[in-house]
Amino acid sequence: VALLAVTMLAVLLSLRFDECGASATPGAEGGPAGFPERGGNGSLPGSARRNHHAGGDSLQPEAGGVASPGTPSAQQPSEEEREPWQPWTQLRLSGHLKPLHYNLMLTAFMENFTFSGEVNVEIACRNATRYVVLHASRVAVEKVQLAEDRAFGAVPVAGFFLYPQTQVLVVVLNRTLDAQRNYNLKIIYNALIENELLGFFRSSYVLHGERRFLGVTQFSPTHARKAFPCFDEPIYKATFKISIKHQATYLSLSNMPVETSVFEEDGWVTDHFSQTPLMSTYYLAWAICNFTYRETTTKSGVIVRLYARPDAIRRGSGDYALHITKRLIEFYEDYFKVPYSLPKLDLLAVPKHPYAAMENWGLSIFVEQRILLDPSVSSISYLLDVTMVIVHEICHQWFGDLVTPVWWEDVWLKEGFAHYFEFVGTDYLYPGWNMEKQRFLTDVLHEVMLLDGLVSSHPVSQEVLQATDIDRVFDWIAYKKGAALIRMLANFMGHSVFQRGLQDYLTIHKYGNAARNDLWNTLSEALKRIGKYVNIQEVMDQWTLQMGYPVITILGNTTAENRIIITQQHFIYDISAKTKALKLQNSSYLWQIPLTIVVGNRSHVSSEAIIWVSNKSEHHRITYLDKGSWLLGNINQTGYFRVNYDLRNWRLLIDQLIRNHEVLSVSNRAGLIDDAFSLARAGYLPQNIPLEIIRYLSEEKDFLPWHAASRALYPLDKLLDRMENYNVFNEYILKQVATTYIKLGWPKNNFNGSLVQASYQHEELRREVIMLACSFGNKHCHQQASTLISDWISSNRNRIPLNVRDIVYCTGVSLLDEDVWEFIWMKFHSTTAVSEKKILLEALTCSDDRNLLNRLLNLSLNSEVVLDQDAIDVIIHVARNPHGRDLAWKFFRDKWKILNTRYGEALFMNSKLISGVTEFLNTEGELKELKNFMKNYDGVAAASFSRAVETVEANVRWKMLYQDELFQWLGKALRH
Repeated sequence: VALLAVTMLAVLLSLRFDECGASATPGAEGGPAGFPERGGNGSLPGSARRNHHAGGDSLQPEAGGVASPGTPSAQQPSEEEREPWQPWTQLRLSGHLKPLHYNLMLTAFMENFTFSGEVNVEIACRNATRYVVLHASRVAVEKVQLAEDRAFGAVPVAGFFLYPQTQVLVVVLNRTLDAQRNYNLKIIYNALIENELLGFFRSSYVLHGERRFLGVTQFSPTHARKAFPCFDEPIYKATFKISIKHQATYLSLSNMPVETSVFEEDGWVTDHFSQTPLMSTYYLAWAICNFTYRETTTKSGVIVRLYARPDAIRRGSGDYALHITKRLIEFYEDYFKVPYSLPKLDLLAVPKHPYAAMENWGLSIFVEQRILLDPSVSSISYLLDVTMVIVHEICHQWFGDLVTPVWWEDVWLKEGFAHYFEFVGTDYLYPGWNMEKQRFLTDVLHEVMLLDGLVSSHPVSQEVLQATDIDRVFDWIAYKKGAALIRMLANFMGHSVFQRGLQDYLTIHKYGNAARNDLWNTLSEALKRIGKYVNIQEVMDQWTLQMGYPVITILGNTTAENRIIITQQHFIYDISAKTKALKLQNSSYLWQIPLTIVVGNRSHVSSEAIIWVSNKSEHHRITYLDKGSWLLGNINQTGYFRVNYDLRNWRLLIDQLIRNHEVLSVSNRAGLIDDAFSLARAGYLPQNIPLEIIRYLSEEKDFLPWHAASRALYPLDKLLDRMENYNVFNEYILKQVATTYIKLGWPKNNFNGSLVQASYQHEELRREVIMLACSFGNKHCHQQASTLISDWISSNRNRIPLNVRDIVYCTGVSLLDEDVWEFIWMKFHSTTAVSEKKILLEALTCSDDRNLLNRLLNLSLNSEVVLDQDAIDVIIHVARNPHGRDLAWKFFRDKWKILNTRYGEALFMNSKLISGVTEFLNTEGELKELKNFMKNYDGVAAASFSRAVETVEANVRWKMLYQDELFQWLGKALRH
């Protein structure tokens, strides 16, 4: 038996070495001789996937469905399994070995974009094993050594190989490692500084006519393995000591401050960074660049620096971000009662990055558009965007970096919190803006409910087994639904108890990992301390482990006074999709719903009551309910659900809005508008109800209801904008907008660069109304935009008010001739202000000229002209233009291979592109094209494509069932 085992191992190893050697032949594709071939990092191939539970150290899934490291089963291979156990085919690391500390030394060659590395990992052996398996991808390993605690000398290595299917490096030993012993693993390797967006990659910018390069990292969620062999799962926290050798003309940055720098005579320098606290690999970071910085210090002594291109620093473009970061660290330290854990925080503004930003501990990296701000050319909405991205990333220094989710199934534990705190933190900076109470509704709740109303949605916590599943969990469900559930929780617990619970959670789990039940238990304890006994886990499991959300229907009981019937059901936009979906056929979803409710009449509203609804149907007695009174549920939309009423109640609410809308709060008015449009879209309500509700808008002076209406009208407009009788809809909307448009007028120009806080709501309202007026073709609005553009072209002085520049540029390009397009194109190339560059590029997509749109689509793939992350926005904006929808759709299909190669691994980008290009397709022909196109593709994008099909099917179905009803009502309404 022993002889047989040795022979099989030898055969296995010789096969593996052949495979490994083949991919590293000199001149292999992807770089200099000896560099690893690209690709090969997808999910497991069929055979490996079938065998991945074959015995040995394989993990048994726990109750949650995902195996966690450190709990190996003792199951041995059966007699039938002829193949020896192969730990490298497992989807997760076995947990036999645990990293304690990494010493990582890198040498970066910026002239040929390669780097060499040496990593020394101190490893604790938990269970005896013959194999060291850790993650590595796209690295060429030259040498592997293993030693026991220094005194005992080397452990002989039989060989090593890379196994691309699971992205691991396997070190095969001549003897078994002993449990409860520590070992030192040394790996020497080299790799490319990639020309893409993940791992250790390069980017560039132009300064004084010269192109300069920088190297920067993006490791979340699974790309640290592309920069060094490591245990690349969040549970494997360790300390890191990093040293970077580079030419002295560059500077290097990492998570910690530089401890010492050693200069060599040949113009090279090695920076040795301080040791990090315990941390996961995914937020380790470094950068090599020619940037300059400005700095400030917080009350508690944290040094905050903002690094960017020298010209941006000189112009002061980073000053705003630096100023608010200092204030935000102080805010979070006070709110969480846990000090910021590192001596410094660097913010790095880079030209190219796959995401808005990444929260690496102590070295957060931002794409320039989301952190640099030029007060002379930036609008309030741009300022708000920059602010919220920074608030989000600073929150992650606690939620994510200090306390890390155990595994990716609960990524919402960091992303949901950071997204919720975007609003809480911005309220701290700008108390008058009411972000958490108001803007949260339109920007988070309404947006994610659109996505979560699809059958192809998924729970906030979802099982993650393989690498491709990890990519799938980073979507708006994790971010926005996570945030909405946290907000609902904070509201029904009470904000101060909720805050104390979070303080305890962070204190208990700091420098470690936590799962959702850890959070639920801590919050239940916080309630218990004030004498309330609520099992938070029981309530919240229904919201996090089930997909979708309920619609509550409140029916007045005509037979009995003061009695109402409350029902709940799973809200789905396309009921026919529900009957087709296997996963929903047998599921009778139920939620425990905190329904807040008020009764009102023309002049008075009762105080708020709360009813916990947990059954399909319930009867309740409501006081003060008489014939003339209306009911309103889900007050200020703090709950994650929709509310529908009988038609009598809807009529009373519409009547209330028209007679005196201020009896209802701003948030309630916005909530009613969104619920009505969504309920009508899904067929729960007649199509005229939402359009009757917005008749009151001519009296509305607040921004939020207008914003909710505009966001609800937009998808409806896209369903109708290619119809023959579209002008009836267009005319109706213009009629609702006209009074307010005239009343508010256009903004005057303000070039003092100050954004007056008090005017935020007013300026955003004016902007919203101008946008609606220009989009739907108000003649005065068109004239004004054309005049402003013409004045700019003739005088070469841009006097267009900052807050409406994007609207004016877009309207001007759509109305005027090709010369205007060329003028905007020229300005796009010449401006250095990133906020201006963004809106100029988007304006080019507004043209009615199909040749210009095609030209722009083709130019978007040239990285020298349009940055990689901006190309997606170009394609999506052309798709939103009725003149360009079919062009963008055709371009997307023709160039899919190029686009998928470029963005396939960048989590959000691919799904954003797929939904952006397809969400407004709405004919049978387009649906057929989409289904045919999908037949040829599966893999990473499969979930996004199935969502796209469902959305287009719902569009086609809505048009078939409801379009005529809508147009008939509009015709009558316009005649009266």
